[in-house]
Amino acid sequence: MTARPALLQQGLPDTPTDVARIATDADAIDAAHRLAAEFAPGASERDRERRLPWDELTRWSASGLGAITVPCSHGGAQVSYATLAEVFVILNAADSSLGQIPQNHFGVLGVLHELGTPAQKERFYAEVLAGRRLGNAGPERKADGAATTLHGATRLRTTPQGQLVLTGKRFYSTGALFAHRIPVRATDDAGRSVQVWVPREAPGLAVVDDWDAFGQRTTASGTVVFDDVPVDEADVLPLWQLADRPGLWGPTSQLLQAAIDQGIAEAAVADAQRFVRERARPWVDSGVQHAHDDPYLIADVGRLQIDLHAAREVLRDTGLLFDELAARAAAAGGGYTAEDSARASVAVAEAKVLTTRIALEASEKLFELAGSSATRAAHNLDRHWRNARVHTLHDPVRWKLHLIGNHLLNGVHPRRHSWN
Repeated sequence: MTARPALLQQGLPDTPTDVARIATDADAIDAAHRLAAEFAPGASERDRERRLPWDELTRWSASGLGAITVPCSHGGAQVSYATLAEVFVILNAADSSLGQIPQNHFGVLGVLHELGTPAQKERFYAEVLAGRRLGNAGPERKADGAATTLHGATRLRTTPQGQLVLTGKRFYSTGALFAHRIPVRATDDAGRSVQVWVPREAPGLAVVDDWDAFGQRTTASGTVVFDDVPVDEADVLPLWQLADRPGLWGPTSQLLQAAIDQGIAEAAVADAQRFVRERARPWVDSGVQHAHDDPYLIADVGRLQIDLHAAREVLRDTGLLFDELAARAAAAGGGYTAEDSARASVAVAEAKVLTTRIALEASEKLFELAGSSATRAAHNLDRHWRNARVHTLHDPVRWKLHLIGNHLLNGVHPRRHSWN
């Protein structure tokens, strides 16, 4: 696979003219299954050719799935966290590159729920209900003198004429290329962290299609450049207010990451079973006519299924815990405690460890079970491992283990950010 030159995407994303309105959790699950059935047959070809899923995302928007976390008070379905995770598992089992793209859409909607003014919520929720997508201008390279990548160089400043302008360069911007708005973290004149919801057509904004990883190839998680982009004050959210506020916005981001890995694992296990049943040959000393009668293969498939099921159940339990915490906070007037936030972070860390392990294990074990013929390029089964290896690097599992152990042994609450 050769490196590609950076390309600027000049076109703007389509907005569907007829967007379905999802009303219940069951509607959301049904819509996810319908789209998965449409998306799965083309997943291998899109990966092989790196064909970006513009049409598929328009259909995703038209399905109404983009608005499933919009509050009922604003016309959305406000589905449960467990349902949101299940929707991501279903779509990512069909195509994990395509399925990952909306992760930041829901992440920034969570920030809007926490920080948006009534006017901002009314306006942005209406855009989402109309089928408009939200991307994200991701982390930036570590700035000189900065302790971490969280202390970036992207700036929202006020010109002598009183105009707000945004300047910076961001990387790993999953969803930005396909988005109608690109929320981005920046530092304002007071040194505070803000989130700016930049319209895709804003002058000075460039989305560069330079993503060339060997996995998750069609997420277009490339570069976004802001060159004195004019900003409306009404499009700025006070992100600094979340720094010390307990909540679920960070754990929810992790819930989606774990669901993506679970989807990759389920696709790999399903393809392994199919290949063993339909194509694999038995070993010469096995004494059986079909590979699916080999007792060692049977046992390995059983072990894979156990690990897959365990990861999925822990992921589901995590979503249910989030729902329990959200219901309790709502009953108490909308506030979360520090212990609530810590419980959510620890629970989703446990899920992330298991989904990471099964995604890597299943996508690797596939070839051992299916045999050498499964490695042929025509089958493109290596995409599962490539996708798993690239996506599971999003959050180091070694730090998930540390987070869990430090909480259990020392009572230390996890830090609050999008990676916990």
